[in-house]
Amino acid sequence: MMDFYFPTELGEQLAFAAAAFAALAGFVIMFAPGYAMRLFGLMPREGRRDGYAEQRSVGGFYLGFGLSAIMLAQNWIYMALGASFAMAAFARIISLLSDKGSTILNYLLLVVQIVLAALPLAYVFGFFSA
Repeated sequence: MMDFYFPTELGEQLAFAAAAFAALAGFVIMFAPGYAMRLFGLMPREGRRDGYAEQRSVGGFYLGFGLSAIMLAQNWIYMALGASFAMAAFARIISLLSDKGSTILNYLLLVVQIVLAALPLAYVFGFFSA
């Protein structure tokens, strides 16, 4: 029988929480793409439903990556999760500077991505002591 693993160290708990948040966000985006698009201020073009597929695909990626980090609970997986969110935050910064995307929502999502990057990376690189 397999037991559910929940970390005992604070640092790993925070990395685990970042993975759980990613999985939860992915679940919502994957199964409620219309709600997610409205939340992010996006709308599919009339007659084209491809935006829903794109949202579901991104949601599936977040869900799969988050669940993998939760189930495997390994430093390399947490590092990959943190690095991926760090790159997403960097891409958002590029968008803020290049695409005239300076909105409250973009800044809020940038903060979320930075936190989701920082928690697993801080754990992996030993910024939390036992």
